[in-house]
Amino acid sequence: MNLSQLLHHFKTELRDVYEEEEVKSIFSIAAEHLLQFNRSKLMLSWDIEPEPAQEASFLAIAKGLKAHRPIQYLLGEAFFYGLTFKVNESVLIPRPETEELVDWIISGHPSNPSVIDFGTGSGCIAISLKKHLKNSRVSAVDISEDALRLASENALLNHAAINFIHADLLSFRTEDKFDIIVSNPPYITGKEMAEMHQNVLAHEPHLALFVPDESPLLFYEAVADFARTNLQREGSLFFEINEYLSKEMIQMLKHKSFTTIELRKDMQGKDRMICAKF
Repeated sequence: MNLSQLLHHFKTELRDVYEEEEVKSIFSIAAEHLLQFNRSKLMLSWDIEPEPAQEASFLAIAKGLKAHRPIQYLLGEAFFYGLTFKVNESVLIPRPETEELVDWIISGHPSNPSVIDFGTGSGCIAISLKKHLKNSRVSAVDISEDALRLASENALLNHAAINFIHADLLSFRTEDKFDIIVSNPPYITGKEMAEMHQNVLAHEPHLALFVPDESPLLFYEAVADFARTNLQREGSLFFEINEYLSKEMIQMLKHKSFTTIELRKDMQGKDRMICAKF
């Protein structure tokens, strides 16, 4: 099959899973990964027939997508803040809104900060901060050994020296002080599951997604308590948050003696990020 025929195959196989424009976008991502064709080159190459092994890879990707597997897992990589990260089903796929959080942190801090990232997953936050904050010293914590193994691979891939720590953020303690404490912890309640796409529910790690309905701020409170003893005097605490719990987050942070609290919306207009200081 040539590329035009392969695209038609994708559209036919995935018509019950994705809108047509989304199928085209996904096909373009696959073509760039398998053939190193950017979108412009792809538009001029519909008559090209990939090698048999490449064609087989296209067909395998279409089959995986039909089973609701995310394209990033099928390709084994995702892009975040200009960097490439290996991903698999032990870590969340990096999201654009998390890039906005990273950009906020980078834009407001000088060089030489000490940083700790709780619930690092693929390492996308920690590694991006290490690459863009000059002379930063970055630690990253996760409870999942599989996630830390992959994050360590991503640190090597992106030439970033990170101190990875296998620990539960609910109980982690250290005497070290930090200029930046950041976390994108689990924050989706069980009540919100019905609103989620099947490719997330079936394949992304529930350990990194969900929090008990009865204690939706469980992980935020633990990180905030850590910050009360381990945040430098002029330091900043950053969170990515559940858009439906911004008022509760602000109330919780005030209760824990944070005096300067800034809430920001993401590009979709959702309450998604908070910075807190003493």
